[in-house]
Amino acid sequence: MFSRKDADSRDSARTAQPDKVVDKSVNGASPALTGVARPPAPRQTSTVEKKQADKKSGADKKKETIQQPYRRYWINEDGTHEHHLKVGKRQEKLTDMFQNLMTGKKRDGHQDEQPLSLMANWVDVMRNEKEKLAEQKNSTNTSQTLAQKYGKCQEVVGRGAFGIVRVAHKTDAKDPKREQLYAVKEFKQRPGESAKKYQKRLTAEFCISSSMAHPNVINTLDLLQDDKGLYCEVMEYCSGGDLYTLVLAAGQLEVTEADCFFKQLMRGVEYMHEMGVAHRDLKPENLLLTQHGSIKITDFGNGECFRMAWEKEAHMTAGLCGSAPYIAPEEYVDQEFDPRAVDVWACGIIYMAMRTGRHLWRVAQKGEDEFFDRYLEDRREEAGYRPIEVLRRRQCRNVIYSILDPNPTRRLTAHQVLFSEWVKEIKVCRAGDEGF
Repeated sequence: MFSRKDADSRDSARTAQPDKVVDKSVNGASPALTGVARPPAPRQTSTVEKKQADKKSGADKKKETIQQPYRRYWINEDGTHEHHLKVGKRQEKLTDMFQNLMTGKKRDGHQDEQPLSLMANWVDVMRNEKEKLAEQKNSTNTSQTLAQKYGKCQEVVGRGAFGIVRVAHKTDAKDPKREQLYAVKEFKQRPGESAKKYQKRLTAEFCISSSMAHPNVINTLDLLQDDKGLYCEVMEYCSGGDLYTLVLAAGQLEVTEADCFFKQLMRGVEYMHEMGVAHRDLKPENLLLTQHGSIKITDFGNGECFRMAWEKEAHMTAGLCGSAPYIAPEEYVDQEFDPRAVDVWACGIIYMAMRTGRHLWRVAQKGEDEFFDRYLEDRREEAGYRPIEVLRRRQCRNVIYSILDPNPTRRLTAHQVLFSEWVKEIKVCRAGDEGF
């Protein structure tokens, strides 16, 4: 299932070398010629021939454009790299994949029935999405206040248990030709939830998310009600989609890509923890991307403050929340734990998902999952746990093992991860540094 590649020097993607152009033109006269020959008069090109030549040139250019492969990222000559993420192309590919799955077709080289694949989980989500299309059509209205401040809400870009996320389009007052885009998250009232609890829950989430100011944390702008009384949270719009669909469409990410995203994620997590906030639901679906490859942590619905500004010590927490493959083992034990260690654990699972396109296990609960039980045994052996051993660099493997330590008191902190030998050497793209 996995193959190990031993080549530390080939960790980053290689840039393509330009082909050498050989000059086949011959300077000087031919040996068969003597004396000075008058150059022949230039042939006049007819209008019809010009049009045909232009048409042929245009067709050749179009053909070249079509043949050029889409590149998600590339490495520049100076060693820096850039990302270019197209959601439209990705959604096109995912739609084709879903249709093939629904008609019984398999993708070449992929066994979609494997229980730990991201594809298996995605198919279930897509089936649920189709059932909610009718509901989407019934929620197109927005209040005048929301429309005036942020423009008209149009296409749906996200959907979950909380509600839906739409893109609001507002014409730039300074330049009518430009549009300002916002993500508008519409919250639903949970079954049996009182209006008071509903308002308190959303206000708590907004207070946490709006207090954050970091390049790798989503910028939350406003919380207001629409004409139906539903609360809407307005955030910056990330045109690159989310990390989950990127990994799903790509199968798995290249080393340079995954490392860049991971370091950005750890920076965002370190910042949150310094602010006294734990996310408690980190997963690829909650990591948004800008077109240029900046990661943005979003959805603080399960977030909690473990330390107030005037406090020095962190409060322990309890309770199970999040998505099963990313939940840390201590959450299944009936006792309190440090929520920061839970976030770090999830980051390790996310990195492995980026590199392999798979979950390591269904649930990190001893005796409940054969893959997790095997991990607990193999991590103590010299040969190690095979899915992690496929990572080519020793320093990388060591950090992942330390992040995924079942004992939370031994687990690395976000700060320690960032200062590890491996992560310190990771080069982050300019967009990731500046958050654009």
